[in-house]
Amino acid sequence: MESYVICFISVDTSENAVNIASILVQEKIVACVNILNEYRSIYWWKGKICDEKETLLIAKTRSSLFKKLQERVKQIHPYEVPEIIAVKISDGLPEYLEWINESTEMSS
Repeated sequence: MESYVICFISVDTSENAVNIASILVQEKIVACVNILNEYRSIYWWKGKICDEKETLLIAKTRSSLFKKLQERVKQIHPYEVPEIIAVKISDGLPEYLEWINESTEMSS
């Protein structure tokens, strides 16, 4: 039985977010990406505290495609170490989960 994940990817600008989201959907790595513009991130990076505006991508895909998603995002993401994390979907509307199946490539 297929399992699914919600992936969170933060990025510096809405333009980069749209680019990454479009590539992931076009390549059928994800079924859908929601883009939440301009939120504030406070984090440690290279020994100092950073306070930046970022944009968040929320992508839905099959668990079996997460590794491919990570690899592809790392290729096109402007950050040295991008946030790419996944949370398992424990349950969902069966028709929505089936739509994720239909909208993404079959894993190999």
